[in-house]
Amino acid sequence: MTDSALDVTLRPRRSVLYMPGANERALEKAKTIPADALILDLEDAVAPDAKPAARERVCAAASSGEYGLREVTIRVNGLDTQWHADDVRAAAAAGPAAVVVPKIGSASDVHAVEKALEAGGAPDHTKIWAMVETPDAFFRAQEIASASERLNVLVMGTNDLAKELHAEHVPGRAPLLTGLGLALLAARAAGKVILDGVYNDVKNLEGFEAECVQGRQMGFDGKTLIHPGQVDPCNAVFAPTEAQVEESRAILAAWDEALAEGKGVATVNGRMIENLHVENAKRIIAVSEAIAQLG
Repeated sequence: MTDSALDVTLRPRRSVLYMPGANERALEKAKTIPADALILDLEDAVAPDAKPAARERVCAAASSGEYGLREVTIRVNGLDTQWHADDVRAAAAAGPAAVVVPKIGSASDVHAVEKALEAGGAPDHTKIWAMVETPDAFFRAQEIASASERLNVLVMGTNDLAKELHAEHVPGRAPLLTGLGLALLAARAAGKVILDGVYNDVKNLEGFEAECVQGRQMGFDGKTLIHPGQVDPCNAVFAPTEAQVEESRAILAAWDEALAEGKGVATVNGRMIENLHVENAKRIIAVSEAIAQLG
């Protein structure tokens, strides 16, 4: 199945794994990891003197076509760094699914990245994923999310947010919920995808799964990850369950029957069903079918 066979508006992004761009073995291993998307990293994971070589390696990987249906993106260095312009120029030529840009703080930052991609000849399919990481950016999340049609994903930078807030990393993430909630509202208002931040304790799978469940319940589309061992549990949590799919099909069947009888409401398992439930049922089924296409 080709990449174009997926409906890009419903592309699963349950698990989005960071891979260090300076590590050739990691880039090779990523071809076999069942993550929905990959972020080939030129920023935090790469030492300053290794950045030029990593840039060449990552761009070659992103344009290789060897990652199957995985969505391959490149995280460039920030706008205020000496490497940013060269990163974006090279990424534009490579044509990945997206360029992930750290510390986006305003619509003007988005516009700057967009202009640089266009100047570099980036294809239309190369989108912008904006990382929202600072208090100011969270307050401006709606401005950022609606700044460009090329921007289609917001990525939460929860480690940097915690640092800026002087907050502790605690179960339940109470110190971060205000910011995350603002970003969720902004993403949904602008019709964009939103990804939860990383979970740092890679050995604590119980805590990781609990945070995945929290993220799904809040409304995130998926989660960014820092270890391959997090991929499978993340995929499971962010996928609709069989029970949810079966209930959704029952809702659509009952709704169709009600419409045929000239009614504006239906009942499923004793619950009143209205149009909003129907729209949610359609979304659940569509997401489940899109995941099934990944194999």
